[in-house]
Amino acid sequence: MRTALCDLTGRVLAEREEPTNQTGGMNVVEQVSRMVRATTSDSDFGDLKFVVVGVPGVPDVTTGAIRMAPNIYGIDQIDLANELNARLGVEVLVENDVNLAALGEHWMDGRADEDDLVFVSVGTGIGAGIVVDGNLMRGASGAAGEVGFLPFGADPFEAESLQVGALERVSATDAIIGQYQALSGKTLSVPDIFDAANKGDKEAEKTLDNVALQIARASAAIIAVLDPSLIVMGGSIGAREELMQRISRILEQCFPRSVSIQPSKLGAHAALAGGASIALSHLHMSLFAEGQKGAEIRVPPPAFEAFKAGVS
Repeated sequence: MRTALCDLTGRVLAEREEPTNQTGGMNVVEQVSRMVRATTSDSDFGDLKFVVVGVPGVPDVTTGAIRMAPNIYGIDQIDLANELNARLGVEVLVENDVNLAALGEHWMDGRADEDDLVFVSVGTGIGAGIVVDGNLMRGASGAAGEVGFLPFGADPFEAESLQVGALERVSATDAIIGQYQALSGKTLSVPDIFDAANKGDKEAEKTLDNVALQIARASAAIIAVLDPSLIVMGGSIGAREELMQRISRILEQCFPRSVSIQPSKLGAHAALAGGASIALSHLHMSLFAEGQKGAEIRVPPPAFEAFKAGVS
């Protein structure tokens, strides 16, 4: 879990990071609240005005619960934004974390010329953030980009696929560990499986080939529907060069148009950048365009290298 405090230019003033509380539910709410207060206290730049929180799931606009997030226990039982608002005393916006990452990649200088891109994150889970004509696509219920539920990979009609997603069951962290264990009889972490593949371990290589095949199929489906100019790969697994090379090679074999696949430029801080872009737009609107019907303010990002230096 990462928190960052930004000023009205998007400059990062302070940042914190710690492991997410594994017990979930209200304990995660308390953790977020504590980290936000602690990060704010690290700086002398005035009061907190607005909070954006990225979550691995779909915020329900009616109840405030986070749906389709099986990796955080109990987060579907609470109104996350209201609980945080009660503790922090400022307006809180909750958004899917991969959506934020897509916005962050688009917002920063390095993607300014890419108005149609898809950010695919592979880590504990798999998801996509979609930017079309420079705008985030959320869909009717906010679930646009939940590609973990694409109906292939595992059997989409099994009960587990309704909870986790058929594609996610064969392409994310647990799937990689399980596939390698089934092939080799050994249990390794995902980074160790990548290291083993780089050293010529045949079972590790086959595991990564299998995962890349599924992600390439998902990428082909995304391209066929959305026709993006770019797919950005992120997440602790998705951004690995060894995996991207495999995905690109397989994609060439199953889709007739070449589409650029690139690693995230912001890495683990892409969602923070997206959160900053939303918060800045909201604050600039409230400060400079309040009451003006149809007004829209697009806030330019800080210089790309300055942002990276700020979060380092």
